[in-house]
Amino acid sequence: MLSERRLEVLRAIVQDYVGTEEPVGSKALTERHRLGVSPATVRNDMAVLEEEGYIAQPHTSAGRIPTDKGYRLFVDKLAGVKPLSSPERRAIQNFLDGAVDLDDVVGRTVRLLAQLTRQVAVVQYPSLTRSTVRHVELLSLAPARLMLVLITDTGRVEQRLIDCPSPFGETSLADLRARLNSRVVGRRFTDVPPLVQDLPESFEAEDRGTVSTVLGTLLETLVEEAEERLMIGGTANLTRFGHDFPLTIRPVLEALEEQVVLLKLLGEANESGMAVRIGHENAYEGLNSTSVVSVGYGSGGEAVAKLGVVGPTRMDYPGTMGAVRAVARYVGQILAES
Repeated sequence: MLSERRLEVLRAIVQDYVGTEEPVGSKALTERHRLGVSPATVRNDMAVLEEEGYIAQPHTSAGRIPTDKGYRLFVDKLAGVKPLSSPERRAIQNFLDGAVDLDDVVGRTVRLLAQLTRQVAVVQYPSLTRSTVRHVELLSLAPARLMLVLITDTGRVEQRLIDCPSPFGETSLADLRARLNSRVVGRRFTDVPPLVQDLPESFEAEDRGTVSTVLGTLLETLVEEAEERLMIGGTANLTRFGHDFPLTIRPVLEALEEQVVLLKLLGEANESGMAVRIGHENAYEGLNSTSVVSVGYGSGGEAVAKLGVVGPTRMDYPGTMGAVRAVARYVGQILAES
């Protein structure tokens, strides 16, 4: 276990390196921070921190920089989440409140996160498998053609055209719409199949084929949409950190093009707690020089998806964590009110 003083030295090294982009020496530490000890004592503390693997010495400098292990300890023990100012919070709310639909919400969230953190922002669309049904609409387009419109509690809208085996009258259509909504509204998508399986039997024989076709389309929609969707923005921000990546940022850019990789980075959205993965904690080799800060968002305290940022390990962790958490909270409020 490190002493409190050495933890303070580590905190000072992380803060200075993030702020100045320069390796940190003992003389600079004692000048910038009230550590209450001499430069010689700080040098001794830094030697212990280096021996323990929390800091390292770049070949070209007498100063030290944090390692992945050092950043990990900083995030776990030393970094508080920096709250956003009142003007920042108002700006977030005003920007997101202008959204007109779910795509707009996700698009605005990506731009906002990228601007606030100056990192790469990644936002996962709410998953249908974790959503509930808000409404099912059935519209007649022709005597034997319908449109199914599925609206989720997160504001997601799915539309499907249905060719019926026989003409379906307005009275039967209204009846099916009412019965369908009475069974599935407010229910999770995963709970829908058993709730509607006996519905065709409650209709006249000549309508059962069409009712079965409608239900089949509804259930197929749930399967088709199981694939997760993402939106990414702010990739150009990485060019500001060229010297933070060994040799080139190309592996990072290639990784960011892989949706499967990004979904694994964000993690499964089954909880709303914040996750910070640093450097080599990221399983994908191309992202070993980056850190990922992610958190779940949703309404009613349950996460339906995740959002986060990707940037160099030399990032402002308290500020980034505060921005990610604040944006997730506002997006959850918008989904709850939509």
